[in-house]
Amino acid sequence: MNGNWLLHYPVWDLDFFGGGFFIALIATIHVYIAHFAVGGGLFIVLTETKGYRENRPGVVDYARMHGRFFLLLTMVMGALTGVGIWFTISVLNPAATSTLIHRFVFGWATEWVFFVAEIAALFVYYYTFGKMERRRHVTLGWLYFAFAWLSLFVVNGIIAYMLTPGDWLETRSFWDGFFNPSFWPSLFFRTFIALMFAGIFGFVTAAFLKDADLRQRMLRYCAGWLILPLPLLFASGWWYLLALPDAQTTMILSHSPEIMPFLKAFGWLSPILLIGGILLVFRVPQGMQKTIAILLAVTGLAYMGSFEWIREAGRRPYIIHGLTYANSLPADIGETTEQNGLLKSIRWTRHREITDDNRLAAGADLFRFMCSGCHSVNGPMNDILPLTDAFTRFGMAGYLGGIGKIDRYMPPFPGNAAERDALAAYIVESLHGKGTETAAGTGISPDAIEIPPFDPDVDDYILLAWSSRGMHFMTDCDARFSLSPPGNDLYAQLIRRGKLPEHVMDGVTISYTLEEGFHDPAAQTDFWKYAQPLTGRDLPPNMGPDGNGTIGDIAYDDGSMTYRARNIPTAPYDRGGRFKPYPLVTLEARDADAGNLLAMTKTTLPVSTEMGCRHCHGGDWRKDGRAGIADRTADNILAVHDRMNGTHLVQKAESGRPQACGSCHGAEGAAPRNLSAAVHGFHALYLTGDSADACGACHPLSPDTVTQGFRGIHRELYLDCVNCHGSMGEHAAGLLKHAAEAGDRNARKRMAMIDGVDGNAIPPRQPWVQEPDCLYCHVDFNPPETDRVPLEKRTSSMAELFRFRADNAGIMCAACHGSPHAVYPASNRYGSDSLQPIQYQGTPYPIAADKNCKVCHTVDMEYELHHPNSLRMFRNVQ
Repeated sequence: MNGNWLLHYPVWDLDFFGGGFFIALIATIHVYIAHFAVGGGLFIVLTETKGYRENRPGVVDYARMHGRFFLLLTMVMGALTGVGIWFTISVLNPAATSTLIHRFVFGWATEWVFFVAEIAALFVYYYTFGKMERRRHVTLGWLYFAFAWLSLFVVNGIIAYMLTPGDWLETRSFWDGFFNPSFWPSLFFRTFIALMFAGIFGFVTAAFLKDADLRQRMLRYCAGWLILPLPLLFASGWWYLLALPDAQTTMILSHSPEIMPFLKAFGWLSPILLIGGILLVFRVPQGMQKTIAILLAVTGLAYMGSFEWIREAGRRPYIIHGLTYANSLPADIGETTEQNGLLKSIRWTRHREITDDNRLAAGADLFRFMCSGCHSVNGPMNDILPLTDAFTRFGMAGYLGGIGKIDRYMPPFPGNAAERDALAAYIVESLHGKGTETAAGTGISPDAIEIPPFDPDVDDYILLAWSSRGMHFMTDCDARFSLSPPGNDLYAQLIRRGKLPEHVMDGVTISYTLEEGFHDPAAQTDFWKYAQPLTGRDLPPNMGPDGNGTIGDIAYDDGSMTYRARNIPTAPYDRGGRFKPYPLVTLEARDADAGNLLAMTKTTLPVSTEMGCRHCHGGDWRKDGRAGIADRTADNILAVHDRMNGTHLVQKAESGRPQACGSCHGAEGAAPRNLSAAVHGFHALYLTGDSADACGACHPLSPDTVTQGFRGIHRELYLDCVNCHGSMGEHAAGLLKHAAEAGDRNARKRMAMIDGVDGNAIPPRQPWVQEPDCLYCHVDFNPPETDRVPLEKRTSSMAELFRFRADNAGIMCAACHGSPHAVYPASNRYGSDSLQPIQYQGTPYPIAADKNCKVCHTVDMEYELHHPNSLRMFRNVQ
């Protein structure tokens, strides 16, 4: 038997209603009546005194009649709802209820003494109306009000403690908890609102008086009770807000998505109450007076409910701020359950471990204990279904891993990865009925590609070509936004074969032709309509000699003897809408004067829209059931950005002004919060763990995808993103640290939220410039001694990058080894990788591998011209 349970109590499983519904319903009614019980006590005694002082028996009779209504409402309905609150909170959140009782037992005892005295005074006061000497009777009324207000005084201290425990969290002193930071402003606020409610309920009884003159007199009298405390209420409310610590203030004003409607409601209901009170000052038909009075009473209930909802939600994610989370877990739970699992610490669960057989059942238990206290299932409050409708199982698990970091209105998920996946599976598969998705990469057959001929005995030239990026990821939702516009660079080197091969840079023309249908504005419809103005790119037919260039705002000097066509706007769709991330490009080198064909080859311009945004943001694939960002997905992304950052991207997109993300976040590394830091820094909070699954959530890298963006020899050797770039958290932390040093004031705060990463130990990294390099593992071109690139080993300039580096003879590294992330031998589903090695040497291995030097040199080489160990046999040949 485990004596150290974190959750000792069972759960009241309400399913449709959820835990919050009955508390909200019962508590709002009770608190409304309880405040009336305070303000109404003063109202009755002062009204009685007014009748005696002005010698108006009708006013005294009204006080007696109103007292009967007051007695029945406060003593009957108030008592029922009061008991209902204790019952409801004790079964819905027994841990917090136990804390309140044990920490403030003498406070509750004092309040119950005042409450008993309050009841006794009210009964004696009402039943001795007209039977007791006036002065004594009025004194009895004042005693009732004193006891009622003292009861409010005590309860206010305990309720305010739940929002602002203050120094109590360190001292555990009763008085520090009771006289907490919000005690006094809360007490004044509740006192003024109690006086207003006295006037509202006074309207209800006064509107039914038969004597027209008396009715009008009392309605005007009640209007004063409603209107005069209103400015004092707002003043104390402002004081209340200023007294709150920063965390609670931020939660109320900006962080909690559930508070804003109630803040607006409270703001709008204030003038409605004021206008209603003013209307009753004037003579209008009695039927209208009754209607207005009843409507004001209902409005008062909504007014009280709005305030209580704001106050309750301001505690999020706690039920007792800083001590107990809303799901009853202690706030200092630590990392124990993240390692050992939460189910072992729950007393009333049926499952202790997650297995394949019990995953959904265990997920259901986790939902009951972690979620049902606030969320209903298809119910009236905080319905979990619309809130999680967008997620796939993977996305749901990622979101659960990130709650409590940016969105601090929910407690962080305390379980381990298996429990997180079980809860995600239960929500997505059991509650939403979504099945397991079929891998997008199924059912694709390789294309029949005709490789250009090459005869080493006849041909005098070879043409090497490659894309500078192993895969260019782009968005195709440009009617909404553009994260990464189309544009891939194509490189080529022409070599005249011989004993001493030569670069050919003069007297030739190199042209390229894209596969038919892959640059067709008419076929791409809205994509090109919006992409062209955003990118300003056209399709150049010929390649020019390369030299200096720019990547975003970063200048570099290539210095190699290459040809390049920049920013070719190619999308991964053919005319029929088929998704194909490897459009072919055919290159020809011709004599500039005679036009004779010197060499021809084929390569791919890898480009993909198979990004995993839909895992978290909903929607289906945009094209071909396999790729693309659908409008729903894009709209949801913009809505989240607007909510978290106060932008208006949805509005701009709807008005035909879609934005490019780089317009605010700058080019690669150029702005303080550059695009790489913004995207990775945010998503690392949700895509946790040390595996490459976090990378594959957005980038289509795995063998199950259509794109298979990470391919080549390193994939065949079971390496992945983490071996070179570090984990998602480490990768993001380096980017954020660079952004912080560039002036981003929030980057370090975001970096501190990343799980399992010591930001101080992570070196800063400028995106697209400071990258891992081959030679950090292949030291001096030798076989690697490690399979992990240290985080501190990064290139320092663009010229050091593999994709821009050349060897001693001016041959670009990628010309022989292939593009980054697609190093030879590489293969994709369409059979369009490693085309040039097969064309020139009949094998998929790097150009000239296995001593195939005759591809260029026409003779066997005895010394290593290009780099050390280049004459070794390719060690990964099977």
